[in-house]
Amino acid sequence: MSPGGSGPAQDDREGAGGVRTALAGLTTRGRSFLAAGIAAAICAFVLGQSDLLRVGLLLAVLPLLCAGVLYRTRYRVAAHRRLAPARVPAGSEARVHLCIDNVSRLPTGLLMLQDRVPYVLGPRPRFVLDRVEPGGRREVSYRVRSDLRGRYPLGPLQLRLTDPFGMCELTRSFSTYDTLTVIPRVEPLAPVRFGGEAQGYGDGRQRSLALAGEDDVIPRGYRYGDDLRRVHWRSTARYGELMVRREEQPRRSRCTVLLDTRGGAHEGAGPDSAFEWAVSGAASVLVHMLERGFSVRLLTDSGSAVPGEGGDGYTGSGQETADAAGLMMDTLAVIDYSDGTGLSRAYDVLRGGNEGLLVAFLGDLDDEQATTVAKMSRRSGGAVAFVLDPDTWVREATDVPRPGNQHEQRLRLLREAGWTALSVPRGASLDELWRQADRERSGPALLSGEARG
Repeated sequence: MSPGGSGPAQDDREGAGGVRTALAGLTTRGRSFLAAGIAAAICAFVLGQSDLLRVGLLLAVLPLLCAGVLYRTRYRVAAHRRLAPARVPAGSEARVHLCIDNVSRLPTGLLMLQDRVPYVLGPRPRFVLDRVEPGGRREVSYRVRSDLRGRYPLGPLQLRLTDPFGMCELTRSFSTYDTLTVIPRVEPLAPVRFGGEAQGYGDGRQRSLALAGEDDVIPRGYRYGDDLRRVHWRSTARYGELMVRREEQPRRSRCTVLLDTRGGAHEGAGPDSAFEWAVSGAASVLVHMLERGFSVRLLTDSGSAVPGEGGDGYTGSGQETADAAGLMMDTLAVIDYSDGTGLSRAYDVLRGGNEGLLVAFLGDLDDEQATTVAKMSRRSGGAVAFVLDPDTWVREATDVPRPGNQHEQRLRLLREAGWTALSVPRGASLDELWRQADRERSGPALLSGEARG
């Protein structure tokens, strides 16, 4: 059997182990027939019964003949796998389509298909195909579902061949596999303004001129429809073609999402843990801000960002926005706890950055870490922090909270530094907290405006 499209199947026909492989493929029925035939032949030899000897030979030869025929049969089978979709949120289902093509001139016998899947996606799917005619095709599908983020391999596909009498079974495996990416859940968020800040390309946007002066102008080639008043004659004479000044370009509003991945800041495990809530919240904010035209950036406590993004984060529209969101979701799908104990690396990255909206998802903080986070708001145009409350995520409701209510003290420190800091209890809705953050940030903005008036 040789597949097409999915890569070659592993075949163990060659070598001295081929006969052993064929005999090892005998089923319980085949072994029973073989044992009964040998026993009948021995009894016929002892008793001198020729008719019993014929029966014994028939019983013994039949499974051996089936094994030999099945072993020598070389089907040419092509297999293809298609995932719909290949990227699925946690808790949702994806459908896997398998297509089997018989590309040989001979019909196949009974085929049994088994696809290898990780145990977190469910049991291994098995299918039985009766007979595939020459040039025929069979399609089957199954569903997979996972509540845990990650990248899970599907395959390789295994084909089990059997003879019409069920005497022998042989297994052949394809060599290729596909990958299912389970991304965090994304919760739709309300289009809030956080106290009148710039909204991507909307109202309040800033613009930057592409030229700083006559000597610093950056021209481009003339395009049909350009205003002739913007022709730059000095560059035209230098390059020998018509050049025009670049027009004013809009500057995208920036948004940085900080995700605290310190292992000591999050307790518990599983899809309902505090860390998974933070990852899901970061994914929701990234997608929301990217759809609104912001230049977004994902940052972790270790100071690392999404591979391949620029210094200002990901920008784009249409398909570029979808690609950027997909790359960020792929990164969050496999993100795990870090070995760090502080947030100083993330602060060093933010300290040298430009102003923009900063949204942080933080775990448990001590005094030093809270002081570091408080200083992060100095270089941002707005800072919103969702701090997970360890007393509700880990401890039972009947347990006594930690002495001194340290969690509220850390929140107060962040608010005094300019953060809009919210406590995140267990089972909280991100959309409700998102709206609450907008209300709390709009209130001081309105009060300061009235004071100035």
